[in-house]
Amino acid sequence: MKPTIRVQLSFMMFLEFFIWGAWFVTLGTFLAKNLNATEFEKANVFSTQSWGAIIAPFIIGLIADRFFNAEKILGILHLIGAALMYMMFKSENTAVFYPYVLSYMILYMPTLALVNSVSFRQMQNPEKEFPSIRIFGTIGWILAGVIISYVFHWDNEQNNTTNDTLRNTFLMASIASLVLGLFSFTLPKTPPKKAGQGASISQILGLDALRLLKDKNFLVFFISSILICIPLAFYYANANVFLTDVGLENPTAKMAIGQVSEVLFLLLIPFLFKRFGFKNTILIGMLAWAVRYLLFAYGNAGELSFMLILGIALHGICYDFFFVSGQIYTDAKAGERYKSSAQGLITLATYGIGQLIGFWVAGYIGNKYKDLASISIGDFWQHVWLVPAGIAAIVCFLFAVIFRNDKKTTTNA
Repeated sequence: MKPTIRVQLSFMMFLEFFIWGAWFVTLGTFLAKNLNATEFEKANVFSTQSWGAIIAPFIIGLIADRFFNAEKILGILHLIGAALMYMMFKSENTAVFYPYVLSYMILYMPTLALVNSVSFRQMQNPEKEFPSIRIFGTIGWILAGVIISYVFHWDNEQNNTTNDTLRNTFLMASIASLVLGLFSFTLPKTPPKKAGQGASISQILGLDALRLLKDKNFLVFFISSILICIPLAFYYANANVFLTDVGLENPTAKMAIGQVSEVLFLLLIPFLFKRFGFKNTILIGMLAWAVRYLLFAYGNAGELSFMLILGIALHGICYDFFFVSGQIYTDAKAGERYKSSAQGLITLATYGIGQLIGFWVAGYIGNKYKDLASISIGDFWQHVWLVPAGIAAIVCFLFAVIFRNDKKTTTNA
């Protein structure tokens, strides 16, 4: 790969995840503190990510893969996204905010696949070349949090209460989206590979891989993937507002510790697969979810603040050991014929169905215990976090009992 192309792809990946990290991490706090959203309104807003994930395959499969260059679609989606993000910046209540965020997520989620497509098409050896490009996305997400907390102090509760500063995250994301939208048209040409080819809806959504569910082990993994995304949704919806409520300083920047750990633990996956196998590796990931939420439930921003930091740092284990390991397992089980379809099916199950259910459950639980918040904010959050901790522990136990290592899994481990 030419050095100039490597720089282009790295900058593209940096901006792609800088945009997401610039507003999504603090979204729960913005909704609760700035828009006075109810728990159910909050759940509906966060659910837009899941609807975007469900709809994204149609945009990629029906349009990008068949009719237009990927870099042009990427540019158009981010330019429209910049306008929608600006309208979110201007919104004064949830009713006005919701249509814009829904439209935005429907357009943004497909760009996650598009930046990968643009990158892979320029690489001769993606296994070696892609990680060094993708890591700039993580750097972008981390830098967004650092800017919010340490440069502008937008997530400082007093500053936000007085000056409505958290709203500026949407303006920052809008500007970054505009830059990426324009920059995308300078990226290497990535014409559609499947122009003129037909495809069924089931192929586009990965539903032709449903026959893999006849395998008991894969069925157990599939159902577990949906269920474990319920506690995951609690983290996305509540973590930042929780850390703000309990008084942890610079919560957004400190949440970026999770992305740092994600990079570090990703390097350990090959070793763990060889040493412990798929089942034990994924069980560690599931157990980490339960431990993380227990740390949140019983920690505080004072003498036990290390528990909150440790809970954030567990993100690398939670995400990598389950999701990345799951993608590897799915690839091994699917075979050549269903590789793409199977990955699409798991993505639909996790980011789509699983998190959609999870955001609704998180909204219900938050509403159930809302009266506690006026009495003791600590007790309120303890009750909230014990629910996903319990769900993760149950899923971990059931997976440990029902899933059986098979020859194919062990061989590919």
